Amino acid sequence: MTKLVYFAWVRERIGKGEEEIDLPASVKTGSDLLRHLKTLGDDYAHALEHENVIRIAINQEHVEHDEPIVGAREIALFPPMTGG
Repeated sequence: MTKLVYFAWVRERIGKGEEEIDLPASVKTGSDLLRHLKTLGDDYAHALEHENVIRIAINQEHVEHDEPIVGAREIALFPPMTGG
């Protein structure tokens, strides 16, 4: 089981802040994860429709979409951060 944590409008669109999920063996990178999650229903598809802007953190460290996720304890997904 992998813990997924969702932030900001990703959380709002999916309808939950976190969940534990069994990932198929074919899900090996952040990109694979995003594609897989979009198959889980309309809420996921809507939240992740612009997957290129979704940021990913593995075990609280920001990573690129092609980073391997195998063995991750926690994966966070969130939109771009703004601030000043």
